[in-house]
Amino acid sequence: MQFLTEIPLPVLERTGLDADLSDAERDVLETMHRFAAEVMRPVAAKLDRMTPDEVVADGSPLFDFLKQLDDLGISVLAVAGLEPAVAARLLPLVAEEMGWGDAGLTILSVAGAFPALAAHLSGNPELIEVFGARRGCWLATQPDRGSDVADMEGFALERGSRHHAGNLVARVQGDEVVLHGQSSAWVSGAPIAETALAYVAADYGDGFHRPDGTIHGMALLVPLDLPGVSRGRPLDKLGQRPLPQGELFFEHVRVPARYVLADRDRFHANFFSVLAFAGLEMSSVFTGVARAAFEHALAYTHERRQGGVPIIQHQSVRHRLFELWRKTESARAMARRITSYNLRGSAPHVLASATGKIHCTQMAFEVASEALQLFGGNGLTKEYPVEKLLRDARAALIEDGENTILGIVAGSWLSREYQSRAR
Repeated sequence: MQFLTEIPLPVLERTGLDADLSDAERDVLETMHRFAAEVMRPVAAKLDRMTPDEVVADGSPLFDFLKQLDDLGISVLAVAGLEPAVAARLLPLVAEEMGWGDAGLTILSVAGAFPALAAHLSGNPELIEVFGARRGCWLATQPDRGSDVADMEGFALERGSRHHAGNLVARVQGDEVVLHGQSSAWVSGAPIAETALAYVAADYGDGFHRPDGTIHGMALLVPLDLPGVSRGRPLDKLGQRPLPQGELFFEHVRVPARYVLADRDRFHANFFSVLAFAGLEMSSVFTGVARAAFEHALAYTHERRQGGVPIIQHQSVRHRLFELWRKTESARAMARRITSYNLRGSAPHVLASATGKIHCTQMAFEVASEALQLFGGNGLTKEYPVEKLLRDARAALIEDGENTILGIVAGSWLSREYQSRAR
């Protein structure tokens, strides 16, 4: 304990109660903050008011953002590729700052790089050449296969029932894989993607289902300029409107079998790895959304006058503002803890990422909702930024695994781990 001679103001970083940022980390933080403030927020504000078709049209500000992000050379996935101890500290900083700028654009930048990252991680020269530098998307959900995707172990399966194989399936035919069907309308980046990292049910000659009712699957890279591929219109939705999402249609599309990344024996572990990373990324991105809402509320309550004084002078407002701060700090702490666990632990796990994703997105939603309440009627208008943050945060409770089904999966892993120790 340290005895003080006078009571100081708290020393706060952009990221709150940070006491041990290095100079290098602070430099990265400031670089990302400038990019988020000067590029992401203005672009996102324009895209949020455009129609989905306008967002993906030639000349859209969306492509300015993607080019400037490439030029910056810093991204969530670039940081994730660093040495684990370094990545575990930098990744939450970068992802939070980008989330503070705009959640939808951040998710686009991450999901859009999944196929290229997977190609590079494979070490396969052909895959790196075909997919390593092209804009992509991550395809997993389908119209009739949503939460089943997140429950790959079948924890929520009723006894005697089976997962739906889905509308989009793969069949192995010699040295080719035939894809047929359609994805869900929620594939992030699909309207502008050139490639896809697809996770689909697969028939290797003995049907789609395993004895436990879950599916045989396949992870494969798909060039989206193959014959038989088409796209639906970009989805019109409540939140994260700068993130274009849409359907992909496959009409007996023939993909070389050498583009398969994980077949029936490696499919579940491969998808588990991607889902674990996605939850980790979502945790920090929506910590950034919570922080943005808190900062707007902090400023507004010092400007808005009611009762003859700025409303921050009202005791109840100060308490409500503190609650926003507390929830934002708790989200940040959680995001960093599960990032460290997944990047520096013995192996990444969905239990960790689901814990972070559920907590941080829920905190972001609650902070954005209460921030809007503090804005009063002004908060409901598009003149102020908090209504967009609330819409963005609301979408996060469902995307990348709806929070309830993720909680079921995480609780099931807790039980399985306990039972393994009790034997």
